[in-house]
Amino acid sequence: MTESPPTMRTRIADCLTKVAPGTIVDVRGWVRTRRESKQEFAFIELNDGSSFHSLQVVADKSIPDYETLIKLVQTGASVAVVGELKESPAKGQKVELHAQSLKVLGQADAAKYPLQKKGHSFEFLREKAHLRPRTNTFGAMARVRNAICHAIHCYFQQRGFLYVHAPIISTSDCEGAGHMFQVTTLDLAKLAQLQQSKGTGASPSGAPTASMEIDYTKDFFGKKAGLTVSGQLEAEIFACSVGDCYTFGPTFRAENSNTTRHLAEFWMIEPEMPFYELEDNMALAEDFVRTVIKEVMAKCPDDLQFFNDRIEPTLLASLENISGNDFIKLTYTEAVDILLKSGQTFEYPVAWGKDLQSEHERFLTEQHFKQPVILTDYPREIKSFYMRANDDGKTVRAMDVLVPRIGEIIGGSQREERHDVLIQRMQECGLDPADYWWYLELREYGTVPHSGFGLGLERTVQLITGMQNIRDCIPFPRTPKSADF
Repeated sequence: MTESPPTMRTRIADCLTKVAPGTIVDVRGWVRTRRESKQEFAFIELNDGSSFHSLQVVADKSIPDYETLIKLVQTGASVAVVGELKESPAKGQKVELHAQSLKVLGQADAAKYPLQKKGHSFEFLREKAHLRPRTNTFGAMARVRNAICHAIHCYFQQRGFLYVHAPIISTSDCEGAGHMFQVTTLDLAKLAQLQQSKGTGASPSGAPTASMEIDYTKDFFGKKAGLTVSGQLEAEIFACSVGDCYTFGPTFRAENSNTTRHLAEFWMIEPEMPFYELEDNMALAEDFVRTVIKEVMAKCPDDLQFFNDRIEPTLLASLENISGNDFIKLTYTEAVDILLKSGQTFEYPVAWGKDLQSEHERFLTEQHFKQPVILTDYPREIKSFYMRANDDGKTVRAMDVLVPRIGEIIGGSQREERHDVLIQRMQECGLDPADYWWYLELREYGTVPHSGFGLGLERTVQLITGMQNIRDCIPFPRTPKSADF
């Protein structure tokens, strides 16, 4: 026997697109606005988050206790309405709901409600992250983000990839940059007191300074641990055992960066594929990006039209360009040559051996090629230890996918499968091979060529919505000195 859902309410999105006029429906949501008429009826704009568009409710004195209830229907209040869906005579809306009963579920003082009809700055809305999903912008952002996640899972699941859950707590710094958030159960206050009693002092925060030796065998895991910066290394384990796989989870970087492109906590999608070389990796990344964009454009047309109208006027044209054109492929060396000959004045000078900055990436995609670009074969000194070294001794088989307005959206590589070369690269990067014994054993027991890449979810949301600040592409941004909500 199939159980009924806990409520038989109808989503507003379905009222606007699926439910036939003449149907009695039960809708519930939050009041955007209420307008009263002298003829003893009112128009209520109701939204439940399921659609960009709200549903107009017409309520009149035929509703029991109308005069008392309508005074409680203020902006921000939650209500339940049962009534008949009818064709609307008003311009710009197909249907409206003629209320037969009205119930106020939760009152709101309109004078105190922070979200007024006037526009609010995104900075202000970050301070009201508990309410900002009720706005047009962040309701749309949430729906687009959801559609992106669904498209990502569908893409890999339909192609036989295995979804692997990588650990959030790790003892391996995948990127080797030392930007891990430490995880500990040691009592830092006691450690600071101990250090002070020895006359060595402590940091202003009360945490022990680097001069104090910490016995991590007394810590929860018996060794120094931190929040993961990537699920890649764990994905490689499964790729070298069960085939194509992907991880999709939160990652953390303790970088003191306050730019519009960086978060301390963000979500990463990291596919890993055995028997893939760099060319296979590039082909998958290109198809993946184009497919996800097409899926979201088909699923969220109203939300994307809003972003195009209110946030970024070139958004839809840009998404059509990315999803409809082949990506340009060239080496890092060729890109540097183009930049040097461009005649452009960049804030960061261009030179072979230096990492490209966002301004360089955007010049290539927005001005020179006017299309997405995949760069390959970066200098080994600026890339991670796990990337396969080229025979020239100077470059590695890395790739970055660059798109207009964002710059780099994907970073990936063919992984170094040769045991001796991998040890050499670890030592070059200042890493102790003993800490990565299990990673090295993958190269001893049936090693194969394999590749993978990482896609930042929030940068993808930023690309598809046109939002300028990445802090507005995640429900609750985590940045330096900010971990609210």
